[in-house]
Amino acid sequence: MAAMLMPKRVKYRKTQRGRMKGLAKGEKKLVFGEYGLQALEPGWVTSRQIEAARIALTRFIKRGGKVWINIFPHKPYTKKPAETRMGGGKGAPEQWVAVVKPGKIMFELSGVNTKVAKEAIRLAAQKISIKTKFVSEE
Repeated sequence: MAAMLMPKRVKYRKTQRGRMKGLAKGEKKLVFGEYGLQALEPGWVTSRQIEAARIALTRFIKRGGKVWINIFPHKPYTKKPAETRMGGGKGAPEQWVAVVKPGKIMFELSGVNTKVAKEAIRLAAQKISIKTKFVSEE
């Protein structure tokens, strides 16, 4: 399996959960590609989900087209081991997540026709745990 996305280094090893109110600040319009996958609800997208979606996209479009990933998992997500008593501090970092807000374009695609793009984006959307929609330049 390919290397998971994660930052090379971070200022703090563990972060607080934070809040996901409001809409995405930027990247609401297609910038690089002709088609995209846009988030409709806030949530965390794990590095594993991003990687699975990337593989689904690139496999379906074979060698045609180009894919851009506009999200990166900067946030460490911690978890305490199973059957551990309360207390004893915050758990160890488990995986990395990207914070996604409604309106954010997560993946972009170009160099393929609409029918292929729709199916590829649909396959990628199935790998992600939040509601999304297909967007195109038209």
